[in-house]
Amino acid sequence: MNGQMNGHAIFENVRRYRGIASLYRQTAAFRPRQSWSLLEQAKDWEERALAELESYFASRADYTAQLAA
Repeated sequence: MNGQMNGHAIFENVRRYRGIASLYRQTAAFRPRQSWSLLEQAKDWEERALAELESYFASRADYTAQLAA
């Protein structure tokens, strides 16, 4: 059950990170002078979300491999 809660927390973090990235992209549309900086920050948040997902699924794969061995 603890692993399941951990998974839910991971997916909630990913949802939040992507939401923040979306806000940066929206703001960039209305602030052309700052758009490059804002889009770079959006990219950073998307990379955080991706890293979180990769880490989660890598740990699940490791756990599954241990069970199969």
